Amino acid sequence: MDDHDDDAYAKLLRRVNSPRVVVDNDACEHATVIQVDTVKRQGALLEVVQVLTDLNLVMTKAYMSSDGVWFMHVFYVTDDHGNKIRDEGIFNCIEKALETDACMVKSTGKMLPSKEHTLIELTGTDRPGLLSEVCAVLTDLRCNVVNAEIWAHNARAAAVIHIADQSTGTAIEDPRKLSLIKELLYNVLKGHGDFRTPIVSISSPGEIHIGRRLHQMMFAARDFERPGSENDNSARPYVTVFDCPDRDYTVVTATSIDRPKLVFDTVCTLTDMQYLVFHGTVITDSKKAYQEYYIRHVDGFPTSSEAERQRVIECIQAAIERRASEGLPLELFTDDHFGLLSYITRILRENASVQIEIGL
Repeated sequence: MDDHDDDAYAKLLRRVNSPRVVVDNDACEHATVIQVDTVKRQGALLEVVQVLTDLNLVMTKAYMSSDGVWFMHVFYVTDDHGNKIRDEGIFNCIEKALETDACMVKSTGKMLPSKEHTLIELTGTDRPGLLSEVCAVLTDLRCNVVNAEIWAHNARAAAVIHIADQSTGTAIEDPRKLSLIKELLYNVLKGHGDFRTPIVSISSPGEIHIGRRLHQMMFAARDFERPGSENDNSARPYVTVFDCPDRDYTVVTATSIDRPKLVFDTVCTLTDMQYLVFHGTVITDSKKAYQEYYIRHVDGFPTSSEAERQRVIECIQAAIERRASEGLPLELFTDDHFGLLSYITRILRENASVQIEIGL
């Protein structure tokens, strides 16, 4: 078989195994029903949820089930105002994103591949004024912040920042400047007497999903761990994990306040923890959300110990809490100029002891 035949066979496999998308606006009175059938493999559910989430669709119900080598996912979705989806362009985006390549879904969401930017990833201990200090360092080094998303949870902070050289508007290529940026940001994150080692990474941005990357960074920083004195679960998401011996699954349930991107955050964490969802149910009302997943580890086995089950509980709680905002939302719309973010964060730092979570 020559290279041409290999390419033709690969294309045939992709067509046969491509996800199948069916959109129905008549099956439910209050929501649009989207059914997606995909080949059963690790990460397939996350890819589907990621596409719907990035299109800002609100999930009111969802059902996931596996049969042989296939997954069937059914999602009941609305727009931000609770209306059915009527825009054919959105349906086309879903089909194109999911059916283009069964091996790599290229979602329309927050992916920023660009040679015009330099990517900075930061992980460290959170403290008041940290974001202001990071922005001040970048401004002093003549770096323009093009896009940034920062999460803070359980005394940890993670940031994905795209910057450009202020003078050229393009990615920074000078090795000495890149080294200086990394050194100064490391010193800012290190702080005084911090026992955790911060992580600073600088690279050319590839095709990343910022939300998923932030989950991975916070998970690596072990933000799910809490001191024994802080184990008050009364105000936290209620998560249970138990084995279902007759079906050889582990069952994960989570009850929490409903919010956008909740299902994505949960499924993302289960996927990154190397669990495969075989069946699942999501039900929401105006305030609460209930999620239930039947999972196995990628090795085919359910959870094997109480310690593992407890870790799943802690990680799901952390995943739900990371994006939940506890502070006062502040939205600013103005003409951009160099140093603006540094100026704004300095004003906030000087006038109040606030903890800032930001998305640009």
